[in-house]
Amino acid sequence: MTDKLRDYFDEMVVYKDLKNNNFFSSLGLPAFLRDYLLKMFSDDFGNFDVDEVSAFVKKFIPKKEDWMSIKNKIIYENESVQILTKISVDINIKTGEISFAIPDFGVTEKETLIEPAIWDVYKEDLINTGETWGIIKLGYRPPDDTVKPKIPGKIKLTGFKNFRPYTVDVEYFKEMRSNFETDEWIDILLGAIDYNADGYETKLQKLTMLTRLLPFVEKRINLIELAPKGTGKSYVFGHISKNGLLTDGGKVTRSKMFYDANRRKPGYICGPDYVAIDEVKLVNFGDENEMRSILQGYLEYGTFNSNGYNGESDAGVVFLGNIKEENMDEYGYMLGELPTLFQETALLDRIHGFVKGWDIPRMNDGLKLTGWALNSEYFCSILHELRNDMSYRAIVEKIVEVPKHADTRDTEAIKRLATAYLKLLFPNVRNEFDVDKMEFRDYCLTPAMKMRRIIKLQQGMIDSEYKNKDVPCLMVRE
Repeated sequence: MTDKLRDYFDEMVVYKDLKNNNFFSSLGLPAFLRDYLLKMFSDDFGNFDVDEVSAFVKKFIPKKEDWMSIKNKIIYENESVQILTKISVDINIKTGEISFAIPDFGVTEKETLIEPAIWDVYKEDLINTGETWGIIKLGYRPPDDTVKPKIPGKIKLTGFKNFRPYTVDVEYFKEMRSNFETDEWIDILLGAIDYNADGYETKLQKLTMLTRLLPFVEKRINLIELAPKGTGKSYVFGHISKNGLLTDGGKVTRSKMFYDANRRKPGYICGPDYVAIDEVKLVNFGDENEMRSILQGYLEYGTFNSNGYNGESDAGVVFLGNIKEENMDEYGYMLGELPTLFQETALLDRIHGFVKGWDIPRMNDGLKLTGWALNSEYFCSILHELRNDMSYRAIVEKIVEVPKHADTRDTEAIKRLATAYLKLLFPNVRNEFDVDKMEFRDYCLTPAMKMRRIIKLQQGMIDSEYKNKDVPCLMVRE
């Protein structure tokens, strides 16, 4: 299959040696940056010059502790510095001033500026909701005490190169899917997110792992996953895609998640494709009643009002937590160790599906990929673009039959999950006649109903109103 993959995807394939190559793991780079470097520096056989890569990383991808040195070069040595990082831009409504933040280095909008002439050159790349990755060139505007009001010193942006090293042709990606059997395609998807398909014992393990990608490919999919430690939750949601956001637990308040009135800045939810809240058992949600109220509205409609600020987003919300072995039972109550926020049926009802993380094996050497695979940055850019393709949902509407009196939330959840599975596993379908009905049932519709059923079972253990209520049985039209 390797030859087929390289033949059909050519420039979008890189050699990943995650089992034996400690060089990249020592750098601590996310997968999309690692694959960017592999593509830039590797030859046709996957070999690269370590010194050459090291020099690039040292020059363009500094660590947080290097920021003081960077400031010294910019401010006191009057040098320009270029770094590859993520940047967010803001325009001050009152003054019209344009500023930017570099979140990975703790640089805020108050410390920066983009001069109008520079803005005119780079605004097409920089006007983007949330954060944008790129190589930014930084300089310094010194303070001026001779005028009133005094002009403070600020770091200024003097150049920008967008971080999209590959041409993302979604239509080509769709067409190429037709050259692979479904089992082959499943293995390709696993390789794209750094996993060795041969390291899994069952197809169920493979498909459960790929379920984590549903929020990558479909707007506003809300999931909860409980899994044993070491199954790679944080890696998938935090290192594979530049378009997602993984919070590291701690405190996730209304202002952090939705809108910070003091800073007048939208929260986590605005910008990324998904927000994954890690270690949810340990998260402090602040005022839980307040958080539950705004979260329920957002999970349902994708809109929110916080301190007078009306916001909206397409980001899905994923709740990640560990679970003890004795609690790994969908027919038993699994949410008892979670914050009380989750022990309320109205909130649970707005979570589309439950991922049984214990069906995913713990990370081991056999799961580390060594071989040719789709470039992670390219792959996740494709998934990001597919989020805007409404044709798949139209196909699902045409081929799925809903029983009378079916619960609307259940039906919507199942259809949304099935649509995401369809995009992920069968992106080549263009209309309902392209769909293999049996494969759609087995790989898309049935898994979606199973994920929703677990939510229903957990609701029944909280409130007797939901007890013994099953999800509607959606069928594939013949």
